[in-house]
Amino acid sequence: MDLLCNAYSNDSDDEPEPEPESGNPIFPPSKQPRRDYSYPQTKPPPRPNQRYPGLLQSEAPVAGRYISKRERAGAAAVSVSGAQKVADPSKDTDPNAPLVVTPPVQGSLSDTVLPRDILSLLRHQSKGHAQQSRTSGRLSAALCYHRKAVNAIHWSPSHAHLLASAGMDHTICIWNVWSRDQKLARVFSFHNAAVKDVKWSQQGLFLLSCGYDCSSRLVDVEKGIETQNFKEEDVVRVVKFHPDNANLFLAGGSKGSLRLWDIRTGKVAHQYIRGLGPILDVEFTLNGKQFISSSDVSGINMSENSIIVWDISREIPLSNQVYVEAYTCPCIRQHPFDPYFVAQSNGNYIAIFSSSPPFRLDNYKRYENHGVSGFPIKCNFSLDGEKLVSGSSDGSIYFYNYRSSELDRKFKAYEQACIDVAFHPIMPNVIASCSWSGDVSVFE
Repeated sequence: MDLLCNAYSNDSDDEPEPEPESGNPIFPPSKQPRRDYSYPQTKPPPRPNQRYPGLLQSEAPVAGRYISKRERAGAAAVSVSGAQKVADPSKDTDPNAPLVVTPPVQGSLSDTVLPRDILSLLRHQSKGHAQQSRTSGRLSAALCYHRKAVNAIHWSPSHAHLLASAGMDHTICIWNVWSRDQKLARVFSFHNAAVKDVKWSQQGLFLLSCGYDCSSRLVDVEKGIETQNFKEEDVVRVVKFHPDNANLFLAGGSKGSLRLWDIRTGKVAHQYIRGLGPILDVEFTLNGKQFISSSDVSGINMSENSIIVWDISREIPLSNQVYVEAYTCPCIRQHPFDPYFVAQSNGNYIAIFSSSPPFRLDNYKRYENHGVSGFPIKCNFSLDGEKLVSGSSDGSIYFYNYRSSELDRKFKAYEQACIDVAFHPIMPNVIASCSWSGDVSVFE
């Protein structure tokens, strides 16, 4: 159980929302999504007030009219924060209307502000089975804004110069990492509590996030608006887009809920019920027809339910006795090409399993030397699948040889725990990381 839930959650958000109606199972055939697809919006955003740009336009401004204390206070709050949500207090708020934030813009989202050499690499270097080159550990960019721990980072697959970070300070930051000007491009404060996870969609500049306010939220990054809010009755700890259908995403909650949401309808397509503890992570298998869940099994039978492989369309577990050791696993990662997945264990090692039946643990190979020590430490594979990188409770980044499980090297990144690590989706020698102290860094 994540002890930080009570510390950072908002008491006003604890009331359960009505459970969405789940209709007939919705699971379209696998196919690659179109890049020009735009998610539907429930309502166009309100026009800004011309007299006070931070306020929403509720009526035409009248020249020389009296400005109330409430309006003056609202305008002052906007000028100070630059990213607060402001609604017209005289009107009831439509819960289905997209939220509009007063300017979250800090810098540019465009790649035209990048140095010429970086821009050339991003535009011309091939993706896919790129040859992994050695990461020297040289700090390329130090990205500072978060005031508390950063829980997750994610590179945009379609705009690879952009990096998203989710923090305990209730904010999501969008970084234009190599910008010659302002590197902080956007700051979003749509969540009312700590943000636990963040994922880019493969369909343009859309971002999915979840957190302690019992919701998953889809944001149009370019327009700065929240387009959809998927409410649940418990804290949402992890979200993951389906690899072949960007209209579907999995959400795992702190009370064991596992739901596959359909963005087009805003409803649950499938629900996976087994009475689990808090969901720590989810990951799809290579064929996209199964997914793997990791849950906190403290206080219950440790030989079951720690890691479960599920059939997506049939809503049933294919195996619930994958990992029988008495440790929880805060991170699950599928190998990009091979039928294997790894699990970060609180036993201070990474275990490897077959992602084909019978989903067996490899008892003769594990990746060890780093520390977990109760932190939500994550790991990730390199582009070519030959390296496995992990954060660590000692603030270092560890690089392992995937085939041999030997430690290749490590370097010190932070004084506090290194929480998440992610290889760049195009440049194989670039890696991003974040820390428990709130720092986000890019190394090359």
